[in-house]
Amino acid sequence: MDHSKFAALKNDVQEIIDLIAKKQTKEANNKLVEVSDLLDELHDFSEEDEDLLEISRYQVLLNHLYQKIHLAREE
Repeated sequence: MDHSKFAALKNDVQEIIDLIAKKQTKEANNKLVEVSDLLDELHDFSEEDEDLLEISRYQVLLNHLYQKIHLAREE
């Protein structure tokens, strides 16, 4: 798989983290949904175990960020 996709994912995840830090939860959630859709697409077309492992790491990270966003909304 093209590793520039993972570099782009890393940047997108950092953007989500930055938005959470700025308490912009709506924008963070929108970006998270966008990145989640991209991960689903990458998963559908990946065949190498290494790529699937990297994708699963991002999925776990996005799940944690999702929880952070929704906890921040409750505050």
